Amino acid sequence: MAEKIIMWPGASGKQYKYWIHPLNTTFKDSPGNYIFAKETSPARWKPIYIGETDNLRNRISNHEKMPCIKRHGDIHIHVHNSSSDEELRRVEESDLIANWDPPCNKE
Repeated sequence: MAEKIIMWPGASGKQYKYWIHPLNTTFKDSPGNYIFAKETSPARWKPIYIGETDNLRNRISNHEKMPCIKRHGDIHIHVHNSSSDEELRRVEESDLIANWDPPCNKE
């Protein structure tokens, strides 16, 4: 089975490659950026929350925004394993938030 991949554009125009997973996926202890997203029609996604972390396993399994995220229905998690450099992860996170303005990033 082929992996599901999506390209998320940031406000800068840069494209970021993410892998799509079911919400209950367990991730490795690795740094990354992530997007909780809802499929609005086949292969069309709306970001609900965008974040970054130095440990995907811990951050996603215990996310404080989960009540807000789950209010939006059937959610998947899109993950981009990325640099251990926090500044680079935050630049990507900010670029994507600026373009998409996800609802749970505001709460």
